[in-house]
Amino acid sequence: MTEKPDPSAFDLTSVNWTVSKYSGGGGNCVRVAVADGYVLVGDSQNPDRPPHVYTPAEAKAWLLGAKDTDFDFILGL
Repeated sequence: MTEKPDPSAFDLTSVNWTVSKYSGGGGNCVRVAVADGYVLVGDSQNPDRPPHVYTPAEAKAWLLGAKDTDFDFILGL
């Protein structure tokens, strides 16, 4: 398995972040971007906090699982 780069390895000033339209503008925002072939997931309320770094395969597994209701249990929190 290839080791993922540390978040500090990315130039986050040039990343184009996307925020879900479901965030509602109430500060419940997770932002997502692609940089250098990795998927970055960050906290839009705390942009200075380093994002989590995922491989495309990891991000795909999460997204497909979410679409297939694997993680619906978190909606009841």
